[in-house]
Amino acid sequence: MITLHHCPQTRSMRTLWLLAELAVPFQLRSYPFDRTLRSPEFLTLSPAGRVPALEIDGERMFETGAITEYLCERFSPDALGRMPGTPERMSWLVWLHFAETLSQHVAALTQQHVALYEDHMRSPVVMKLEAARVAKCFDAIEARLQDPLGARDYLLSGGFSAADISVGQAVYMARHFVRTDAHPGLSAWYARITGRDGFQAALPAGDGIYSRDFYEPWPLE
Repeated sequence: MITLHHCPQTRSMRTLWLLAELAVPFQLRSYPFDRTLRSPEFLTLSPAGRVPALEIDGERMFETGAITEYLCERFSPDALGRMPGTPERMSWLVWLHFAETLSQHVAALTQQHVALYEDHMRSPVVMKLEAARVAKCFDAIEARLQDPLGARDYLLSGGFSAADISVGQAVYMARHFVRTDAHPGLSAWYARITGRDGFQAALPAGDGIYSRDFYEPWPLE
């Protein structure tokens, strides 16, 4: 049995989307994004108090990249995964873990716009810097999809994979802070992958972290 421990609109959304695409049976335990994740009980699942945490066959896993690699190797090595020795293995790993590069900047923006409740705690400079870094990540995705040697529908030429899930979920979060209008290839790819049933199944059913669809940057003084 697989149990996913999840908070809506967090990195664990990647694992929820992946499990939906894999069509394997699992149980879902959802938590509010609060101090519940610091409880002694939850820390036995994820020692840093973060989601996702995954229970599978009596073992416990955390870290989205590790979870994604393991689930793909076990349940979808030739479709959502790309196994060692296959031509796209290197690119699959690069883009799978690129999602964390983007997510780190999104986490900083989420802290600035959402988690810090007092205006004096927030920094327009940090907001501007992190939004610029997100835009650079969008540039990298755009360049991958709009390769002069041949545009791609997905991050890998071989088709939709867990790399699209991981990066796509990070873009879903990032779009709360940086618009994708200047990236037509990314926008078309994002529309393509978020039209999938797996993505729809991973969307929050109720409240998540974000109360707005988009957070406008603060002006510098």
